[in-house]
Amino acid sequence: MPTTRQDIIEISEYAFHASRVEKVIEERINFDSESMEVDGHSYDLSTFDRCVLISMGKAAEPMLSSFLRRSGAAAHRFEGVIVAPDPVVIPSKRFVAFHAGHPSPNAASIEAAEEILRLLKELTERDLVIFLISGGGSSLVEQFLADTPLEVIAATHKALVESGAPITAINAVRKHLSSVKGGRLAAAAAPAEQLTIAVSDVPAGRLDALSSGPTIPDESTLEDVGNAVEQYGLMERFPSSVTAQFAAHTLAETPKRGEPIFARSRWSVLLDSSSLEAAAGRRAIELGWHVVVDNTCDDWSADKAATYLVDRLRDLRSAQQRVCLLSSGEVTVMVPHKTSGSGGRNQHFVLEASKLIVGEEITVLSIGSDGVDGNSPAAGGVADGHSMDRAAREGYSVGKALEAFDSYSLLVKLKDVIVTGPTGNNLRDLRILLAP
Repeated sequence: MPTTRQDIIEISEYAFHASRVEKVIEERINFDSESMEVDGHSYDLSTFDRCVLISMGKAAEPMLSSFLRRSGAAAHRFEGVIVAPDPVVIPSKRFVAFHAGHPSPNAASIEAAEEILRLLKELTERDLVIFLISGGGSSLVEQFLADTPLEVIAATHKALVESGAPITAINAVRKHLSSVKGGRLAAAAAPAEQLTIAVSDVPAGRLDALSSGPTIPDESTLEDVGNAVEQYGLMERFPSSVTAQFAAHTLAETPKRGEPIFARSRWSVLLDSSSLEAAAGRRAIELGWHVVVDNTCDDWSADKAATYLVDRLRDLRSAQQRVCLLSSGEVTVMVPHKTSGSGGRNQHFVLEASKLIVGEEITVLSIGSDGVDGNSPAAGGVADGHSMDRAAREGYSVGKALEAFDSYSLLVKLKDVIVTGPTGNNLRDLRILLAP
């Protein structure tokens, strides 16, 4: 009979496989000669002078290749740009590829932004532009409104990521600094017909936070930005030139819903974190587990989320055997300015949970759907009620690993890391807790 640990790995692997980009594009996008249909809306490609594809994010390569493969004989109509965190094979001479930086922008990130803006500004009302957007685009495509050197842009991104702020607050700040975020790519492409096809790694209903919402009416405001800067002490973290922009109140508001630039825009979400948890739930039920989904702790700190979910699992277990508690979304970890530790929010969460379940028949897994957790080579980790004792017997301290933000170094020694490599997908994180 499979162990609880084997089941928890099986559930996570199934969820990843069932939520593949290639699979959902085949199911949701249809072509018939020169006609394209996406979620019930048809486009006659023969009526457009140009058909442009902009694919950006961690899923940029599978989204673009699957789309072009699905388009069949119409593939020759498309031209454009692909920006990905890994080297990609250019699908044809009609595309330009950029191997850009993540989680920090690099020179290619700025070059990609310049090329995309150049291409979009050429478009007219007789053209169609399709944006294939996935998570990670915030750093992969970047250009500040003010003329800013790369090292300052990178330092600003690093300060935001390590601030402990939730992704919506981080992206609100990014959008108001950038010429390619917060609806500003849509502004550059207007008056062309626009379609955004998304693989989302942001909370439901906040598509404007996906890759900092380059094509979406921005829901955040300058007031939100000011609140985030104050709450998370960002003025002390930002480079001086960026701090000066905030102090001088020179930032402009981003495009909002109802503005004319969005009159010819549509948006379609192919996958999000609910897709991941639904697939995990299906497999857990097949394995004989009673499934409960609880996303209450989305954007909570890792320690607070661990306490909440472990307590929730105990409550459920008191009334029901073989409980599987699923939670998607992201937790936060506030990392000091300077740390030499290796890890990420998923592994940090697992270690926090391991302190709470000592001696109990509980197994906990947390994993990033993109296959990358923080600055480590792992996607996440797994722990059970014996992990703390096992670490102590081998001379390691969970508490010290947490204090040093060095979760990977401990979990890899315990053989409790999960390594998938980049998955070509990005649907936020998945946490699974099992109690037989």
